[in-house]
Order: sequence, then C-alpha cells, then structure tokens
Amino acid sequence: MQISRRVGRFKLDRRILLLLALAGVVLAGRAWLGDHPQHDPWAPLDLGDPPGWATQAKLVALRSDPAECRAVLERSGIEFRALDPAGKGECRRDDRTVLANAPLAPGRPVSTCPVAAGFALWQRRSLEPAAREILGSPITRIEHFGTYSCRRMYGASEGRWSEHATGNAIDIAAFVLEDGRRVSVLGDWQGDGEEARFLRQVRDDACEIFATVLSPDYNEAHADHFHLDQSGRYTGVCR
Repeated sequence: MQISRRVGRFKLDRRILLLLALAGVVLAGRAWLGDHPQHDPWAPLDLGDPPGWATQAKLVALRSDPAECRAVLERSGIEFRALDPAGKGECRRDDRTVLANAPLAPGRPVSTCPVAAGFALWQRRSLEPAAREILGSPITRIEHFGTYSCRRMYGASEGRWSEHATGNAIDIAAFVLEDGRRVSVLGDWQGDGEEARFLRQVRDDACEIFATVLSPDYNEAHADHFHLDQSGRYTGVCR
C-alpha cells in the first residue's frame, strides 16, 4: 500500500513539475513576444518594427480592412491622405489613399491603403538600406508608371480585371540616387553589376511584403518595371 501511495505521489509531483515548467515557458514566451512584436500575431502591426514571423499575416489582413490599414499608417508615423471614393462598376475605388511624403514621381499616385502600407514598409526596410549598402548612396526619387488604370489584364477586351482597375497595384520603373545615378529596371536588370544586384535584392524583399510581385523574370510585358499588388491571394506570386 505504501509503495502504491509513493508511486502515485511521484506521478502527481511529476505532473505538477511539468505544469510549472510549461507555465514558465509560456510566461517567458509572452515576455519575449512583448520585446519582439513583429513575431507576435496578436500585437498591432507597426511598420516601424523590423519584419518578423507575423508581419506577412498582418499585411494580408489589411487587404480587406482599409480602416485598420489606415490605423497602421497612423501608428507607424506615416503621413497620408484618405480620399473620397471614386469610379463606377469594376473600377470603383472605395479605398483611395495617398502617401504624403513618399519620393514617388510623377506626382503622388493614389492607391489602396494596403498598397500604400506595403510600399512604405518596402521603402523603409528594403529600398533605403539596400541602396546605401549596395549602391553607396540614398534614394531621392522613385519613378513609377502609375497605380490606377480602369482596364482588364494586359488591356484585353475581356477576361480578368487588372488590380490596377481599383488602384490596388503600383508599377515601379526606376530609382534615382542622391549621387545622380539612375537605376532602371529596363536598363540595369541584366548582368551581375551592383545595379542588378540592388534590383534583384529589392525585388526579392518585395515578395515578402506584396501579394504579387512581377519583374522582368516573369515576361516581356514586365521588362521595364516591377508590378506590385495586394490582391486577395494568401499564397503570394513572386516572379
């Protein structure tokens, strides 16, 4: 009988120790996530944080929640303007957002908020550090081919509507550096020089931020630009 009681007490003590150990792991994990919100799926997204395990999922969630997306821009200290809805039919744009201080040219393109948020993160965490590290000069201007175009894909008369039809995409053509150099997708993608290395690095980084990234590696239609969009895909396209 005594042996049986001792065995039972030993099993109980082991369970208690195991529960205490698990509780310690949980508490330690919570403390670690508190110091690393980019890995915490429940922490509010802040574009000032470095990208982490949870960043992509949080960006995906913004695609159907413009109000939360704009809250993210505010939280991240990114200046923007929210415009009134415009357009009709398949080209109606309920979410029209402009980044106030992005070095985009020409003008300030109007996109959806998720595209604006993705661009702001890409600029902070990829474009600026890659330009300094690889090219030795910061970026002063980013040239684009636009965001909004009420058309079907590739301008066809039928078929799927382009993400550009609602401003849910942006086409990036070139980067102008502070030292005067201009690095273009059309002119510098090929080869193994530092300009090509920069373009491939920022293309790969964009694939961690945008739902769709199309480059010259995709087809001839994208030989002169990167197409970046925030479509509803949960499995991204990176080519």
